[in-house]
Amino acid sequence: MQLLSQYTNTIFDQLRLKKDHLADQAVQVLVSNPQFAKEINSWESIPTSIPNNFPEELNRYFGFYLAKENEFLIQDQQQAQAYFERNGDLYLAMLGFYSLPYCYAFADGAQVLVRSQRILDQIGERLGETTRFVLDIFKPGAFTSQDAAYLTCAKVRLIHGYSRYFIRKYAKDWDPAFGEPINQEDLLGTNLAFSHIVLRGMTKMGLSPNPKEHQALLRYWKWIGELMGVETSLWPTNAKEAFELDRLIRKRQMKASEAGKKLTRALLEFYQNNIPDPVLTTQLESILAFFLGKEASKAVGISSKLQVPGDILGLVLKGTGFKTFGTQKNHAAFKKNLEAQQILQFGRVLQLQLPEHKRS
Repeated sequence: MQLLSQYTNTIFDQLRLKKDHLADQAVQVLVSNPQFAKEINSWESIPTSIPNNFPEELNRYFGFYLAKENEFLIQDQQQAQAYFERNGDLYLAMLGFYSLPYCYAFADGAQVLVRSQRILDQIGERLGETTRFVLDIFKPGAFTSQDAAYLTCAKVRLIHGYSRYFIRKYAKDWDPAFGEPINQEDLLGTNLAFSHIVLRGMTKMGLSPNPKEHQALLRYWKWIGELMGVETSLWPTNAKEAFELDRLIRKRQMKASEAGKKLTRALLEFYQNNIPDPVLTTQLESILAFFLGKEASKAVGISSKLQVPGDILGLVLKGTGFKTFGTQKNHAAFKKNLEAQQILQFGRVLQLQLPEHKRS
């Protein structure tokens, strides 16, 4: 009850003005000195000794991650990693068919995304990087000492910082009413979309996680949130709190916007051109509308005349996973398939990269 009492408009109005000081300070240095970004991009994990030539802002930033390694308790996180090992194909499907378009339904947050031309002009690369992020953080044994998952989180957090920097510096049409770009309310909502909303999608297909699995995944995403600069003191500990947090943000932020509609159209077009299964591509808009529900579907400008039964859709997605992975459904198979797709589509395996060019 104490946590629920903090889910108020007053507190969340303040969150819309709150950024990520640690990452923003680091980005100020990286923008002025892109050679540091180039060096970071060459790492495979965060080194135990930060390079001597790194300034204090970068020392503090990466020092945060080195300190977090000492806090990680694998026994608290194994259940979430095991859940992904069993259900990773469906988890990734829910990210694509539910979580991402759900985020687009939140108008002010969508304003950031639509101002990044990469998400419209290079949507395949952007989606591939998002999938890579999820695979990195759910790798069995992720976040043990010196694991690359820390670097993955550090890079994504910095990329958010770059977005804030460039929007504030160059986006002349940014309306202060949107709040700060990638603010704490939006970060909480995105973290929720990658966890609770995924599990809601599973439930819609008749594949409900049990309460222990739900709590384990919320606990895991609290850990991810801490590494991503999210205000985790407000993070839910159970399904009830997650429901109430989503309901508050939904009530505050869900509304139609041209930005959200443009992002959704780009997403549907990419799926239409790249998903090989005609059972899915002929019903894409209906599938998204099924998961999103009427309010969110209206916000992103889609509709469905076809009523898709959830259990049937679950069977279709499970069948698609079986055709792709057979009986070898596990993290290694998910990663191998992703990399094969990227080589076929882009000629390379996509890597998370910080901008390396100086921009005045």
